[in-house]
Amino acid sequence: MPETKKDIISKLRKDILLWEGFKPPAAGKAKGIGLGPMEQAFPNGVFPTGAIHEMLCPLPEHAAATSGFMAGLLAVLMQQGGACLWIGTSRKLFPPFLMAFDVEPDRIIFIDVQREKDVLWAMEEALKCEGLAAVIAEVKDISFAQSRRLQLAVENSKVTGFLLRNNLHKPGATTCVARWNITALPSELHDELPGIGFPRWQVQLLKVRNGTPGSWKLEWVNGCFVTIEQDNLATQLPQLKVG
Repeated sequence: MPETKKDIISKLRKDILLWEGFKPPAAGKAKGIGLGPMEQAFPNGVFPTGAIHEMLCPLPEHAAATSGFMAGLLAVLMQQGGACLWIGTSRKLFPPFLMAFDVEPDRIIFIDVQREKDVLWAMEEALKCEGLAAVIAEVKDISFAQSRRLQLAVENSKVTGFLLRNNLHKPGATTCVARWNITALPSELHDELPGIGFPRWQVQLLKVRNGTPGSWKLEWVNGCFVTIEQDNLATQLPQLKVG
């Protein structure tokens, strides 16, 4: 059967990913990270590890929501052992909150530096350490060339990196495998009990290499992510230019 134009473009995209050093896991050969139906948005339906993810945090409340969501991801990434590095210039994270997401705070190594450029240098060096489960860095800006250096660092180590960016005036192009935007949603009380409910987020996948952007509502319940509305898969975003 002759290849259609769509098949040819899809194959070219996969070839470009390989040339850039990103190898999406084969379908059915990698364990999911617990995001449920949302994982179908990624290449072969598998959350890409060993790559750099970019999280946009324009406001402090967005940064707080993103930190909670990422703690849920870390709970899975750290199941096989290894520590996580969290690098920044003005840390505001309260480590004990990580226990609410089944992450042991003493397995997070916080590195506080004074200059922005030192954050990226520390992240690049950390991403070369194969024993780490993940590396997180809080930065304002990053150039395409700087993001390329981070991508090269993870090609051998297969460590997963997260960039928390708090300057949306110049998001620009990067080599990151995915760009996220996460905001908090009001929780819902269960069984009419007083207090607050489980954490909830509006998770937007603004772009993803060789995947399908979209928006989902997720909740953290009993140690795992739960999709609130199953029909959210229909809320797809237009594919943005990557890289």
